[in-house]
Amino acid sequence: MRYYPIYVNLQGKRCLVVGAGQVGRRKIATLAACGAAEILVLDMIVPDESCAEALAHPAVVFACRPFTPADLDGRFLVIAATADEALNWEISRECERRGILCNIVDQPEKCSFIVPALYTQGELTVAISTGGGSPALARKIRQGLGDFLGSEYGALLVLMSTLRPMVLGLGLGSPENSRIFRELVNSSLIEALKRGDAAAAEAVLRDLLPAPLHDKASELVSGALVHAGA
Repeated sequence: MRYYPIYVNLQGKRCLVVGAGQVGRRKIATLAACGAAEILVLDMIVPDESCAEALAHPAVVFACRPFTPADLDGRFLVIAATADEALNWEISRECERRGILCNIVDQPEKCSFIVPALYTQGELTVAISTGGGSPALARKIRQGLGDFLGSEYGALLVLMSTLRPMVLGLGLGSPENSRIFRELVNSSLIEALKRGDAAAAEAVLRDLLPAPLHDKASELVSGALVHAGA
């Protein structure tokens, strides 16, 4: 099966995680970091200190009891991280019946979606998927990205995110906007940010940006370099 890649907006959404073991705790942390409004966590084992950080998030509601189908009411997304095959199938089938997005950890045949290996750097997120064929390979590729994508990429994203509304606000039209953004990301700007060379980065911006934005160059570079730790 070839999966359709998608990034899901969890703002205001109610989620469910069944199983608060090591893997379940990682899933809880990711859902919380992505802004889920509520994450109901179910486990039959009373949580110990290893669960404290994950369960302390204000969006997390923990219940020490078995799963019931009623737990799916109003849920947008469900993750099951249990070793109970019968329970995993029950959750999978009930989610399918209700049209709820469901992931059973490490068992793609029971899932309506799979979770890729993620490399994150600030707002930059790179997802790597092997279609469920080899999560270990996806993790290896993710680790390699850390060597390739230095902090300058996150810094450039900060700069471009700040700059984008400024350029769009000039009313130049889509073709011209696209040209400006394309030239910036393909310029020597990223190398200047990597070196922490503010003067060179500002020079690139003044060379490529429309004149009304030239006075923003210093502010844009300063914000980017703060992100890069330069």
